[in-house]
Amino acid sequence: MRIKENIPRRVRIFSAAVFAALMRFNDDDGWAIASHISMSGILALFPFLIFCTSLAAFFNLGSFPQEVVRLIFDSMPDAVAAPLAEQVRTVLTEPRGDILTFGAAVALFFASNGVEALRLGLNRAYRVASRRNFLMARLQSILFVVVAAIVAATIVFLLVLTPLVLDIARRHIPALQGHLSAIDNWRLLVSSSILTAALLASHLWLPNGRRGLRQVLPGVVFTVVCWVGAAIGFSIYLRSFADYVSTYAGMASVVVALIFFYLMGVIFILGAELNYAFQQRSERLKARAAEAEKQGGDQVLP
Repeated sequence: MRIKENIPRRVRIFSAAVFAALMRFNDDDGWAIASHISMSGILALFPFLIFCTSLAAFFNLGSFPQEVVRLIFDSMPDAVAAPLAEQVRTVLTEPRGDILTFGAAVALFFASNGVEALRLGLNRAYRVASRRNFLMARLQSILFVVVAAIVAATIVFLLVLTPLVLDIARRHIPALQGHLSAIDNWRLLVSSSILTAALLASHLWLPNGRRGLRQVLPGVVFTVVCWVGAAIGFSIYLRSFADYVSTYAGMASVVVALIFFYLMGVIFILGAELNYAFQQRSERLKARAAEAEKQGGDQVLP
């Protein structure tokens, strides 16, 4: 039996889809679009957090700055997270008015630019043209930002409430002591869940056309797994080999952050390309089945 026949069929299918995604990535100007996504993402981060802070102030979520910094940066390499987290903490501790101020509205608009960058990359990867007019597309992007801010505020509230609930449970139900200690890393679990949900929402609703959950799930899983692996690998690389300080001096932390977000942008687009590769394979199989059925029907005709 040949070696190829010993390889599980699903592994061969997945490998072929990954190879096709890599080939199409270059044809779709993936490198340039990933750069656009990374730069837009960094530029949109602070306006988004400013709007979140306004929302948190409106609902009186006093611990929002500390919790949101942990939520966003705990899963990033230290070399990337440390300089950004410090600046984000400065932005978030600035007193702000309610969510209806002009500054918050401007921040909301600029934060939506990050969503538009994701839409561009997804449309290109899925080979679809955006048919929404500028106003409708921008309103949808703003809606994404508002929903994300509400979700962030809700999660921060739950993160603040959870330790209090656990402390009460430890004091009044001693039998749960061993089980409660098993969820010490719940922040990481929450961050992973938010990330997966955000990716699913992006693939389902941002690009033009309709797709089901099964159609976008392979690319989402691929993206999450590769993001985790890339974060770990990038941390090892920075600790062991890279010396950006000698090259970029005081700009080293900025360059490191840009490279990291660029890498995340590349993986994001590859996830969409992978979904498209599976979609193309499914369409080819359906076409072959229809052709075979048609030929079989022709054979029984008088």
